[in-house]
Amino acid sequence: MAETLPGAVLAVVATAAAYYGAQWVYRRTRLLVLNPVLVASAVVIAALLLLGVPYDAYNRGGRVLSYFLGPAVVALGVPLHLQWGEIARRGRSIFASILAGSVVGILTAAGAASLLGAPPEIVRSVAPRSVTTPIAMAIAQKTGGIPPLTAALVIGTGVLGSVVGPPLLRRLGVRSRTALGLALGSAAHGVGTARALEEGEVEGAAAGLAIGLMGLATAVLTPLIVRLLF
Repeated sequence: MAETLPGAVLAVVATAAAYYGAQWVYRRTRLLVLNPVLVASAVVIAALLLLGVPYDAYNRGGRVLSYFLGPAVVALGVPLHLQWGEIARRGRSIFASILAGSVVGILTAAGAASLLGAPPEIVRSVAPRSVTTPIAMAIAQKTGGIPPLTAALVIGTGVLGSVVGPPLLRRLGVRSRTALGLALGSAAHGVGTARALEEGEVEGAAAGLAIGLMGLATAVLTPLIVRLLF
């Protein structure tokens, strides 16, 4: 334990440094392609490859960061509480949109993989890719997917959604702050929610609500849809 502690601490410090460095670059440039999660991930991966550090060694610290994913999601309840009046007024519309988003997300991901000839375990790994990492990995494990592959797909989905989502939604004529937040939270989970918080408190609160509801809906619906259609 004592031998692995310095390596774990170094992994946490290096990951945090890469992320805050990437965030500084993003704030200075405001280029959407320089998403902090994308840039930080690329920097850490490149460093591990160049230094020849095995993933298992790095993940001793990575597990510490992963542990805080759950509390981070719970903390999103703060902006949700502050904007509860705005959210409650549109309760039915929100629940209906999240349910539709969950079904569409599962069908488009799993359907595309199946049509491209992917084996069943890949299809089941892709299906929950629109929800936050801990929930998606648990769903993949229960349905016979590959949890590490699902985690990678979740991160890719989040980064893509946060980069493409806001400009695409505005181009499509979406002006509602609540709708923007719901779309980012339900399609791009935690990374999308971080992007939504940059847009404003209402967007951030809606995105935080979407993460929880999307996770619940997807956890219930994915096994049913995969079993019936794939």
